[in-house]
Parts: sequence; C-alpha cells; structure tokens
Amino acid sequence: MNDLDLLRRYEPILRFTKGEAFFPVRVDGYVRACDLWLREPNGAAKLLVPAGRLDLEMLAHYDEQRPGYQPYLRFVQEPLEGLEYQRWLLRKDRSAFSTSGRLARVGLGARLIDAAFSLSLLLRGTVPGGTTAAAEQKYRAMLLPEPRYTYYGRVLRQSGYIILHYLFFYVMNDWRSSFYGANDHEADWEQLFIYLEDCDGEPGRPVWLAYAAHDESGDDLRRRWDDPALAHVGDHPVVYVGAGSHACYFLPGEYLTRVEIGFLQPLFTAAHVLERIWRNTLQQGDPQKLAQRLEGALSIPFVDYARGDGPVIGPGGDQPWDPVLITPDMSWLEQYRGLWGLETGDPFSGEKAPAGPKYTRSGTIRETWYNPLGWSGLAKVAPPTTAPALLEQHIAALNDEVDAVRRQVDVLREALPRL
Repeated sequence: MNDLDLLRRYEPILRFTKGEAFFPVRVDGYVRACDLWLREPNGAAKLLVPAGRLDLEMLAHYDEQRPGYQPYLRFVQEPLEGLEYQRWLLRKDRSAFSTSGRLARVGLGARLIDAAFSLSLLLRGTVPGGTTAAAEQKYRAMLLPEPRYTYYGRVLRQSGYIILHYLFFYVMNDWRSSFYGANDHEADWEQLFIYLEDCDGEPGRPVWLAYAAHDESGDDLRRRWDDPALAHVGDHPVVYVGAGSHACYFLPGEYLTRVEIGFLQPLFTAAHVLERIWRNTLQQGDPQKLAQRLEGALSIPFVDYARGDGPVIGPGGDQPWDPVLITPDMSWLEQYRGLWGLETGDPFSGEKAPAGPKYTRSGTIRETWYNPLGWSGLAKVAPPTTAPALLEQHIAALNDEVDAVRRQVDVLREALPRL
C-alpha cells in the first residue's frame, strides 16, 4: 500500500458547525489571489508581488529570513465597508449562527477583563472590519469553477509507529467576527495525526489519535483509537471542528477556552515559580491552587463552538476529499518561511497571520513537523507490538536491582554484630 492509499484508508471525517463559511482548500488558488508583502523592522510594509502575478513556484523564491523582516501574503486587498458589508450580512443564502451569551458562563472579574480586551481592539493591530466578508466572497469565487475540499498529507515512520499527518488549509479564521471568539486572521493551518503500529515496515492497526487545538501540546491532545467515547465510521475517525477557529476536537460540544493576556505573562510565570517553591522546596501544600486561580481570573474566556451540526466533509459526508500527497519537490512548502496572511503587528499576537505547516513565525521548523511523537507525548509510550518485550526487560532490570539490594542487606546484616 503506497502512502496516498494509506492516507485515504484512514482519512478523517470533519463535522463543522452550522454557520461555518470556510472549508479546507488547496493553497494554489489562494496564493494566486494574494499580494506578497514585506514588513520591515520600522513597521513599514513594502509590496513585493501584486495579486494575480504570484504563484507557488514564485513564492518558493522568497525563502530568505532576515532578522526584523517578515514576508507575508495578503488575501483581502479591500475589506467590504458600509452598505456593501450590510448587504453581505443580510443575504439570504448566508447560514445563520446563534448562541447564548458566552459571558453568562463566567464570573464578574472575567467580564471586566473581557471588556478591557474589547477596548484594546481599538488600539492594537487587528484585521480590518469587513475582511471576513471580502474573504468569503473571494473564497466562493475560487470554488466556483471546480469545488474541491482538500487535505495535505504525509506519512512518517518513527520509533515503531507509522504516523499519518493530515493538514488542512483555510483561507480565513473568522472566530472573532462570526462566532464571538478571540481573534480574526487571514489563513489558517490546522492538523491532526493518526498513529499506526509499524509491523516490520508494514502498517498495523491504528492505536492513537492526536488533534491540534489552539497551539496546545502534550498528552491532552491524544486519545486511544479504541476509546469508546470517540466516533468512527469504519476506519475513518470523526473530527468536530471549532466554528471559525477550526481547532479539532474529539467530541461535539462548546469548549470554554481561556486566552492569556500577553503583558501579564511575567506575573503568571512568577506566580508559578513561587508556587513551586512553596510546594516543593518548603514542602507546603497548596490546596487552593492560587497560581492556577490567578491565571484563570486574569485570562479572557471565549467559547469554541464545535457542535458538528453543519456540513460534513469526508467519506459518507456532504463532500468527498480531494487529497494532496506532500512530496519533497513541493518547493513552496520546503522553502517559503513567511506568513500566510495579513501581518497586523498585533502586540497580543492574536490577530497575526499564521506561518506555514513546516515553519514557525521565526522560521524554525515546527515540532509537529519533525517530532510528532514528542508533540503528542507519545515519545514515552511504546507501541503495542514492542511494549511487552520492553516491559519484560524493565521487570528483569528491577529484579536484578532487588537481588543486588538483598545481597547488600545480607552483607550489612553480617557486619552489624561486629560493630
């Protein structure tokens, strides 16, 4: 079975929330519709390539990463304004989204923090109003000739696992403007992993799943494949996608997400250091978890709606997948280290566009690209095929240690009367 067939055998089923306007697409049409800009250290922006003249091959040539200089794409050249924007809001074919107030779920302190956050949008770099509307119009025009819904996929083999890596590209993250979330930004890369047993180079049964959600990492991002709470359709796992944010979840629901305020991060760090000193060095308990409570009180609550009551993409869904296998000759993926949307200069970072699937904003390689086992906390978990042998080795080593301790006890017991 080749890599593309393997990806197709387990390709996920994405269930979206009613009201979602953007779905995974190929990047080539997006890039053709974008300008390419360069943000300089003084904050000035310089146009490098205008929309209509850029393609993936040309994008790969902008691979230089100089300190203070940030290349970025811009999808929306002119946001909708005034009457045109109101017409877009009221059009009949627009899928409606409704919800109760998210702040009804939190306390007064969090509401005051949220009010300050809303005021900050007037002062910091944010995605201009009407960008979502203009992006949706351009996105619909991209799909008109041939509607296709795409994931990019690759297969890795590491430490006894065969790893299926699925990547999804959205032209817009409209979490703030459409779903009362934390941020808007052009372009959005999301991803998930399926981990199979590696049986002497051949794929075995799937054993783990790991979904990306809001730049989190570690053990909380993964579940066992046979977890009875998870939904599958045959060999295809069901994924519930956050409305606008496009974060991936294992179960349908409305997820309360807290966003930390950037300039308060030193305070949170100091609180955790003091907590560790109090608990570990001074051997005092912390039943109130004061640092965690402080962090929660001074962060901003938002709801990520992953209801799964909207369109479904994948096997048996409303639309099938049109997959693209990632290969080494994809120069745009290997070489372009810039951003994939408008660079706003937001000091809180929430409204900044993302980097690509391989590189971070600073140009370094993402952990999800080179170490998907470490990212999901699986580097310390042996595959089922090798776990029994490793456990036997560990038990044998412990028995040897016990025997050595017993011999030492015997020597000391014999020496004790002579003392």
